[in-house]
Amino acid sequence: MDERSLLAERFEEHRARLRGVAYRMLGSVSEADDAVQEAWLRLDRDGADGVENLGGWLTTVVARVCLNVLRSREQRREDPFEAHMPDPVVSPESGTDPEREAVLTDSVGLALLVVLETLSPAERLAFVLHDMFAVPFEEIAPVIERSPAAARQLASRARRRVRGQAPVPDPDLARQRGVVDAFFAAARDGDFDALVAVLDPEVVLRSDGGTARARHTVTFRGARTVAGQAVTFGRFSPFVRPALVNGAAGVVVAANGRPLSVMAFTVTGGRIATIDVLSDPDRLNRLDLPLLGG
Repeated sequence: MDERSLLAERFEEHRARLRGVAYRMLGSVSEADDAVQEAWLRLDRDGADGVENLGGWLTTVVARVCLNVLRSREQRREDPFEAHMPDPVVSPESGTDPEREAVLTDSVGLALLVVLETLSPAERLAFVLHDMFAVPFEEIAPVIERSPAAARQLASRARRRVRGQAPVPDPDLARQRGVVDAFFAAARDGDFDALVAVLDPEVVLRSDGGTARARHTVTFRGARTVAGQAVTFGRFSPFVRPALVNGAAGVVVAANGRPLSVMAFTVTGGRIATIDVLSDPDRLNRLDLPLLGG
């Protein structure tokens, strides 16, 4: 095996972790893949001579690429809408394939990614690297050009935001599915009281329709308000297909093989705490939705 093939083999050992870092940093599967590819190109160009910890070195490279992307987004204000939905990772309920499992290692729900979108680039990097991947602040600090103490403070600020806005889902998938099924049954029947009963009193419904469906880019809060909106979901019942969305119970709504929306649910304490909906047709058409092939 030649030196380049050996280097490529070593890189592949770290690919899953690098994709996980980049996806949490960017909320975009395609941009995460681009960031990982850029790390490989740099490794291929520069080699690994003098690199004691290849995994740490590659993580730093990917983090710097992601930080630049986030800062560029911020400057260009690419995401002007109130509710911007990260790319969901959708799998059949029978289980995720290895590639999707790699992205979702140390499961990251869509609701958490939505909260990460509200952080500053430096806060997001510090939180993701330290809290999700156990990177020491001493290694994070040079990436964001801050002291380790400042990096720690950024992560702490991000952590408070996450704890306040991203509820932790119930671990039992079957229980999650039961609650989501009850939600759609109540919506189908137009049963307002049953909808309220299955929703957390402080439930948040966020929808991102993109530019094509801008009127669907909305945020609703509170069980009665969300139930009032959910009653209208009943007409979509024939088109609802159960799925795993970022490892949790969710649905793909599709008609005639065409995706209409992806809906992610956070079920906490047996009630729905968040509903995150992507209905942007342009982005839906770019997603890998395996259920549509069935």
